[in-house]
Amino acid sequence: MKLVTIKKEDKHVLGVKIENGLIDLEEALKEVPNNHVHTNIMDVIAGGHEVISVLQDYITKLPTESKTNYIMNEAEVEWGPCVTQPNKIICVGLNYRKHADETKSPYPEVPILFSKFNNSLTGHKCEIAVPKVTQRLDYEVELAVVIGKEAKYVNKEDALDYVFGYCTANDLSARDLQKRTHQWLLGKTCDGFSPIGPYLVTADEIGDPNNLVLKTYVNGEKRQDSNTSDMIFNIEEIVSYISQHMTLTPGDVILTGTPEGVIMGYPLEKRVYLKPGDVVTVEVEKLGALTNKLIEEK
Repeated sequence: MKLVTIKKEDKHVLGVKIENGLIDLEEALKEVPNNHVHTNIMDVIAGGHEVISVLQDYITKLPTESKTNYIMNEAEVEWGPCVTQPNKIICVGLNYRKHADETKSPYPEVPILFSKFNNSLTGHKCEIAVPKVTQRLDYEVELAVVIGKEAKYVNKEDALDYVFGYCTANDLSARDLQKRTHQWLLGKTCDGFSPIGPYLVTADEIGDPNNLVLKTYVNGEKRQDSNTSDMIFNIEEIVSYISQHMTLTPGDVILTGTPEGVIMGYPLEKRVYLKPGDVVTVEVEKLGALTNKLIEEK
């Protein structure tokens, strides 16, 4: 199932992608009531398989062939981040072999972890202001993992059982701020620096997350083209490792690293960093393409 978040005035409403558009569940429930169907993405994630099963049954029986008030055209939707209120946003650095190679960095012996905050979240087609404090804004396509149930001291063999689903993410990075100190945080968590979406796809639709194609386009030009099979630490290892040190909870988002092709990996004379007016699209196989336009900060 592909879940989405629709922005409506001052709230986020759950939607579901179907063949001919998106179902706005708030509007659908007005016409076909069901007290067991949730309209908040965080409630669905926390409810797990039971809540998804109820939602799937509801969608299956919902009339979708004729024009209705609850089926929306994707082009007309105002998108929100596909996970709206994660307790934690945890990122893995230098997790692709070729990316480590292009930045002339040694392969890490254990996952390099850093964090982002909820202020960095935004959605598909949302504009992102380039902060005045950076001159070196970079893109990073990433596979994001969304945790579905509490995980502590999880074995690698069981780690995928704790995953609710996956989404496409762009770990926008202000390289000048990132490199200012040994801590990467400042360059990673400016407002809007974590667009995720457009869809949160349940794990059953993905199969092997360690064999997915990732791509990035800037103004239509392909910049990144790789596969999650190049990860140094795969999804099972990442989830297990993090769970040894902190309790993962439903809705936590893990950004699992970016492949080669980032601007920082280019020779100095070829580094043209992102600027207002640029349109960046990142996509992960089976998860959809996430597009954002950069604008000047007011």
